[in-house]
Amino acid sequence: MDVHEFQQWVKEYYELRGWSELNIFVRIGFLAEETGEVARAIRALEIGRDRPDEHSGTYVEQKQELVEELGDVLGNITVIANKYDINLEDIFQAHQKKLYDRYPSEK
Repeated sequence: MDVHEFQQWVKEYYELRGWSELNIFVRIGFLAEETGEVARAIRALEIGRDRPDEHSGTYVEQKQELVEELGDVLGNITVIANKYDINLEDIFQAHQKKLYDRYPSEK
């Protein structure tokens, strides 16, 4: 699936579920929550979890958890981009340009 297909899929799927209708500030809260879950998944991979009430999982399971949490972050970012009619590819290009402009010797 390419970036355009993913962005369209998110638009249609989230609309079908009614998730796109949520207030943008609620969506930002979801993004913050999912970002925290990415941090937790990375912690599990890097230094482990030391809680008796949690299953630590194998490296492969922990990595899959990170993949899923990154997907949740990407989904929320895509919903925000869709709300403001911003193409994800434009985001990629703008980010790249900003960094090249900021650090020109790194081109």
